[in-house]
Amino acid sequence: MDFEERLREAIARGERRQAARERDAAARALSETELKQLHTKYRLQLCDHIERGVHGLMDHFPGFKFETLYGDRGWGAACSRDDLRFASGVRREVFSRLEITVRPYTALQVIELQSRGTIANREVFNRNYFEKLVDAEVAEFERLVDVWVLDYAELFAAAG
Repeated sequence: MDFEERLREAIARGERRQAARERDAAARALSETELKQLHTKYRLQLCDHIERGVHGLMDHFPGFKFETLYGDRGWGAACSRDDLRFASGVRREVFSRLEITVRPYTALQVIELQSRGTIANREVFNRNYFEKLVDAEVAEFERLVDVWVLDYAELFAAAG
């Protein structure tokens, strides 16, 4: 066997290895339908956790109204309240709201959590966190929901 034949065989072996790797990767990769189903599964788990966190906040600060969020902006929960404040004989209406949502599925194939907090007409935070669906761990997202609810509670209590 001369060098030219061995070279062609080496190239053919390399091409077969590459084709085998691509087949394995394709078998491991999730289809678009499977990714949408995974997003839905994570969204449902996170929505339940978000609702529990928001209700927990409302238990400690009476006057908040609960709202379930769903639609093109995402799914989740919010609580809000309107208060009147009097200072130097001047009446002032103030609005406070915490909103945490799971954003809808997109072609980016990520799961995204979004939170906004407003206290006394002032936005105190606006946070986003996302991970690729195939790499995401729901426990990390649940931990973030807890942190964001706790941060809001601390800021609201300090605003007194």
